[in-house]
Amino acid sequence: MTKQTAFITGAGRGIGREIAKTLAAKGMNIVVSDINMDNAEETVSILKKEENAEAAAVRCDVTSLESVRKAVEEAVSRFGTINVLVNNAGWDKVEPFLKSEPDTWKTIVDINLMGQIHTCKEILPVMIENGSGKVINVASDSGRVGSSGEAVYSAAKGGIISFTKTIAREMARHKLNVNCIAPGPSNTPLIEEIGSYNDGIVKALEKAIPFRRLAEARDIANGVAFFASEEADYITGQTLSVNGGLTMC
Repeated sequence: MTKQTAFITGAGRGIGREIAKTLAAKGMNIVVSDINMDNAEETVSILKKEENAEAAAVRCDVTSLESVRKAVEEAVSRFGTINVLVNNAGWDKVEPFLKSEPDTWKTIVDINLMGQIHTCKEILPVMIENGSGKVINVASDSGRVGSSGEAVYSAAKGGIISFTKTIAREMARHKLNVNCIAPGPSNTPLIEEIGSYNDGIVKALEKAIPFRRLAEARDIANGVAFFASEEADYITGQTLSVNGGLTMC
C-alpha cells in the first residue's frame, strides 16, 4: 500500500483497535475516531509504539452528523485527506424483541445504521475530490440471516448491507470502492458479557462454527485490510462474511 490515511470509527478498543493496528502495519496514517477519547489516545499510543505509525485521536460521536463533520475536518487538517473509511463503530443489547424498548431501538439504529450514513455523507466528498477511495462498512452476518435476541440490530446491519450496495453503484463513476465486512460471532466484550452469565451460549456457538472457534479481532481486521488494498481495486458492492463457515452464502 502507498502511504494513505485511514479514518476508523470505534477504534478506541476491540476490533476497531485491531483494524487500526493492521492498517498501520501496512503503512497507513491512522485517524483513531471514538466517542471515548481515553480509549482513542491509548490506541494512538499503541500504534506509535508498536507500529511506528503516524496516528491521531479525534472525538467522534457517530450518532451526530455535526460531531462527525468536526472529526472529519480535524482529520483532514491533520493529514490532508482521507483515503480509507472503516465504519466499525457499533453497539447492541441482546434481548428478546418483545422485551426490548424504543429507547434501545433508537440507540441501536443511531449507532449501527445512521452512524455509517453520517460518516459516508462527510467523507465521500473528500474521496471524490481525491479521485479514489475505499469504504469498508462493518455489518454482521445477523444482517444476512438474522439472530435471535438481536432483531433491531439485525435490521440495522441488514440496512448497512443494502446501503453499501447502493453507495457502491453511485460512487463507481468516481472510482470509489465500497464494500462490506459481515462478521459472525466474534470474541468481543459483548460475547464476554454473554459468556459471563451463560457459558452455554458461547459453547453452542463454537460447536456450530465449522472452525470450532469464534472470530478474533485479527480475522475481521485482515478482511478489512484486503478491501483497503490494491488487490481489491476491482471489487465493489460486495459483502464478505468472516464467520468461520457458520453461514455459507
